[in-house]
Amino acid sequence: MSGLIHRATDRDIETPDSIQIRFGIEFLEQNPSDATAVLTMPMSGFRNPFTGSPAVGPLAILVDAAGGIVNHYRRRDDQWTVSSELSLELSSHIGYDSDGPVVATARTLGPTGPTSLSICTLSCGDIVIGGGTVRSYYIPTDGVIPDRPEETLVRTAQTTLADLMAVAVSVDGGDDRTSVLRQGIDRNLNNDIGIVHGGVAAAGLELAASAAINQGRTGGLLQTASLRVNFLRPFFAGQTSRYEGAALRVGRSTAVGDAQAIGDDGKVAITARVTAYR
Repeated sequence: MSGLIHRATDRDIETPDSIQIRFGIEFLEQNPSDATAVLTMPMSGFRNPFTGSPAVGPLAILVDAAGGIVNHYRRRDDQWTVSSELSLELSSHIGYDSDGPVVATARTLGPTGPTSLSICTLSCGDIVIGGGTVRSYYIPTDGVIPDRPEETLVRTAQTTLADLMAVAVSVDGGDDRTSVLRQGIDRNLNNDIGIVHGGVAAAGLELAASAAINQGRTGGLLQTASLRVNFLRPFFAGQTSRYEGAALRVGRSTAVGDAQAIGDDGKVAITARVTAYR
């Protein structure tokens, strides 16, 4: 695929080539010296496996890739970057094509220190639909997994978002205010330190929280407008890894939900809060 980053000096271990290939992310522009980049990702066919409605969670994958790479450009030669916080903010009732490609235009904010902060604008065609931020912190270059497995998933018109993310709705979890989405093992969804890619995990959290706040609705679904994610510890996929979403408050036209990613070790690895509107 054109636009992939191959040079070791540019490669972001947080979003390896396997993530770019899996989700169709391409680089339109990149300027390491200015710490800016423009990336695009198709959204066609991305549906929430719980509700079947268009999913905005995958935009977190694009935000993490775009914001992560410009933060990565600012590192020292003996450092790599990993995400510690991510946010996604979307305009509501904007009426854009939810199946169209989305472009993320990213740059850094302020000076670098123990962490680096980036911001990106999201647009679909000529319409700005929102934006996002990524805060990255620096880690030593040791402990990085250099080899990547070959892609085994053949993407077709019938491939679902659940297939791409290796997730499945749990049939024995959740109640009328909660939802459970299981995260399967797929090395192509890991970053180069062997944990589930931060953007993929953020997307899973949004899917679970959105499903929880829309349980039992007979009218129009509440659409995610805000996603705020904190990465607490490494999230390892395994037999019991999952995303658990819970509704905090659901009104007629707005709702707030929380979600957490629980690793195969039983520990909460990532948390998120979703605000949605109708």
